[in-house]
Amino acid sequence: MPYRRAVTQPRPLPVDPLAEAKRQWVAHGWTDAADGMTVVISVMRAQQLLLARVDATLKPFELSFARYEVLRLLAFSRRGRLPLSSVVARLQVHATTVTSTSERLVRDGLIIREPHPHDGRAAMLALTEPGRELVERATAALNSEVFAAPGISPDDAAALVGIVARLRRDAGDFTDPRPQPDPL
Repeated sequence: MPYRRAVTQPRPLPVDPLAEAKRQWVAHGWTDAADGMTVVISVMRAQQLLLARVDATLKPFELSFARYEVLRLLAFSRRGRLPLSSVVARLQVHATTVTSTSERLVRDGLIIREPHPHDGRAAMLALTEPGRELVERATAALNSEVFAAPGISPDDAAALVGIVARLRRDAGDFTDPRPQPDPL
């Protein structure tokens, strides 16, 4: 299904506000920072636009992206369960965020919290059958409504993924580039 603009989204502006911000940066003598400001704000704005599409797609499933990510990660695991600490590490979010998200998923019967088999202080998160069914339906919707047509060409997508992967690697987000989404 092609992306449809939400009814409440405002009309496009007649000028790119980011281009105007860059012009202002240069006019105020911040030329050395203007390109960097443009990069940062461009990525942040693109994230807002993409997240709005994802949120709209997940809304009928009563899932936030955070809840979806936990469910999808558990569904990808071999046994449908992972230690809470592994979920925190793989999603790269604070433990409090994962704990809060998982509590809502437990409340909704989509996952269960179990004791860790080898560490009495740790917890395991395990996907329930309703959770598995929901995440599969939500993934199908995301694939058809967002991921199959992200709004840029396949060549631009490959270039963007490579550029952002290098930015992330250089920022210390990861050290081993395998598995690679695209060659770096």
